[in-house]
Amino acid sequence: MSDPYSANKAITKQTVNANQLDTNIISADVIIIGTGAGGGTSAEILAQAGLKVLMIEEGPLKSTRDFKMDERTAYADLYQENAGRATKDGGIGILQGRCVGGTTVINWTSSFRTPSPTLDYWQKTFQVKGCSTSDMVPWFEKMEKRLNVTPWQGGANENNSVLKEGCEKLNIPWKVIPRNVRGCWNLGYCGMGCPTNAKQSMLVTTIPDALEHGATLLYQARVERLIIENKKITAVECFALDENKKKTAKKIIAKAPYIILAGGAINGPALMLRSKAPDPNNRIGKRTFLHPTVFSFAQFDKEISPFYGAPQTIYSDHYQWQNGATGPLSYKLEVPPLHPAMSSIMLMGHGTKHVADMAKLNNTHAMLALLRDGFDADSEGANITLSDDGSPIVDYPMNDYLFDGVKRAYLSMAEVQFAAGAKRVRPAHQHGQWFESFESFKAGFNQLEHEVSNNLIGSAHVMGGLAMGENKALCLVDSDCKYHYLDNLWVFDGSVFPTSIGTNPQLSIYGLVCKQATKLAKKLSK
Repeated sequence: MSDPYSANKAITKQTVNANQLDTNIISADVIIIGTGAGGGTSAEILAQAGLKVLMIEEGPLKSTRDFKMDERTAYADLYQENAGRATKDGGIGILQGRCVGGTTVINWTSSFRTPSPTLDYWQKTFQVKGCSTSDMVPWFEKMEKRLNVTPWQGGANENNSVLKEGCEKLNIPWKVIPRNVRGCWNLGYCGMGCPTNAKQSMLVTTIPDALEHGATLLYQARVERLIIENKKITAVECFALDENKKKTAKKIIAKAPYIILAGGAINGPALMLRSKAPDPNNRIGKRTFLHPTVFSFAQFDKEISPFYGAPQTIYSDHYQWQNGATGPLSYKLEVPPLHPAMSSIMLMGHGTKHVADMAKLNNTHAMLALLRDGFDADSEGANITLSDDGSPIVDYPMNDYLFDGVKRAYLSMAEVQFAAGAKRVRPAHQHGQWFESFESFKAGFNQLEHEVSNNLIGSAHVMGGLAMGENKALCLVDSDCKYHYLDNLWVFDGSVFPTSIGTNPQLSIYGLVCKQATKLAKKLSK
């Protein structure tokens, strides 16, 4: 077996903690803000083209030796707001990465191509060009090869097997999830950073390669604003962050003729708002989508050990495209891991009942339904605004259309869990009880009231807010992801998605950015 630390060797070259930078001015050919799926992919491509690339990352630089499979340290070190980011009303918890490599460091490795109905919808509604299914195939193939994306061959753990077995009993189709791993040790702690470098995140793939090709990485540097003059970004204003993630007085001005924004679909729009970027139709931060996700818990007589093994390996799209891209809110079924600290929150209890539920964690299964938002007039997503200190506020109102999907998803998940042999099932609802049959579940569930405050709703997929397309009434970047109203800004991340996509988004970002960054590299290398 190869040295699990070898992939980190290159990342020690040309990396600078912002606090240790010996100048207040730094320059490059291209500045890339953010180092996640979009930033890492574009950095590699542009650096390989011979351009002087500067990557700027707000989060810390952590590597394999820092990943201890420990929730307490991982959430604080690697996640936005210590894994406490949430919508304005607190109704939806949002898990996003905040480190070199971004969310690719802490995701569960599920890697899907953008569904064809989604791409077709973008083309018809937002006038997106050059992103049809056939257009995207070679770019997905290229990134799948680069990141070793293949259907998981290691077999499903007990947690994922429940979804598989329940679907088979109900004659519902299921499939194996492709994962971006190489030599996976099947530990199950993907969300805390991979301690063996098996996960092919940007941290161990594209970023080291970009550095080998002369790129520079500046980390613990918060981009405060873009300095804009005459339709061009003339400089990027940053501040160094201390070890407690607090902004210091050290200001850094970064300059380049070309800027790529890859800070994610919350921080990116917030930066554009702080910068007062031109936006004649007031679209910045509008239509930001979260794949609102709801959960169902089941208890089995057999051991599930939901904290061990590859976290996501089985899925079902049976309920996803039954009405095409539009119509009632639809959803994808997957399985989350249940690690103790996060589970203590997700189980939503207190007192002796909560203690009893946690004591049965080893026999507990969870299923999730990933709701596909953004395809209906009643699903407009979130609006990103700024708080007094300039940080983002995510205002995502839940309405009857969304709750209709939530309620149907709960019933679908419970039916699958009972079919798989669950002894008791409980919806992740503040007033949900354990039910011992699907019939009793349906009867009891229909008595529950559904509001933001009493449902457990989460998200690990943030998309939109800087939508792409040629329809300028709705879109801010063109089909090449160049900002419509600035001459030297491109947006290379999931914020350009005009809707959610209906599946885990990392490969969609990889493929799209590979396509757009390759085109940009040819343009800039002439």
